[in-house]
Amino acid sequence: PPATMQPTSEGEGDHAEPLGTSMEGRISAEGGTSTEGGMNDSAECLAQAAAAKLAGNEYFKQGLYDDALDRYTEAIQLTPPDAPERAVFYANRAACYSKVQQHEAVIDDCDCALKLKPDYVKALLRRAQARETLDRPSEALEDMRRVVEIDPTVKAAVAAVPRLEAASTAKLEQQKEEMLGKLKDLGNSVLGKFGMSLDNFKAEKDPTTGSYNISFRQ
Repeated sequence: PPATMQPTSEGEGDHAEPLGTSMEGRISAEGGTSTEGGMNDSAECLAQAAAAKLAGNEYFKQGLYDDALDRYTEAIQLTPPDAPERAVFYANRAACYSKVQQHEAVIDDCDCALKLKPDYVKALLRRAQARETLDRPSEALEDMRRVVEIDPTVKAAVAAVPRLEAASTAKLEQQKEEMLGKLKDLGNSVLGKFGMSLDNFKAEKDPTTGSYNISFRQ
């Protein structure tokens, strides 16, 4: 089984992040009578989303993950698709999914968060953890390397890179052996019709050319 990463204080940092500062700032600065109603609606939606997020935070702290999921989902639905605040909501919901062992959902939500905020370290860490849990070390390694590029002081990522490199190499070797085994079985099934098997053939590499010579033996 893949190694388990150390927890990354799920949800804690995200829950403390301020909400709606940039968008509300634009709303108050622009004014204008023609769009005032729409901007007020946006501000109201962001305020409702903030309240839903705070409720989700409290449920998360109490271990009520299903209730927290509902509140974070509500926050996501209340904000415009391109609102940067949604990145935090998706990352928080991913933390909940991780707690209830829904690792594919963790990856999906982290994908959404990273589309809005490509350098979001917490989303990268959570996606890496989910990918490693699902025995996808090469993909987890990509995320951890990206975290180290963004912030080399993240100790969890720095420590994870060499471990995931080893796991990724082992996984590739395993897949190679499985593929070769399937090819050998296929070859034997064909040759068996003629009373032969791949054991009747020997491949020898020519050191000067790098090519292989195939010889037949009884």
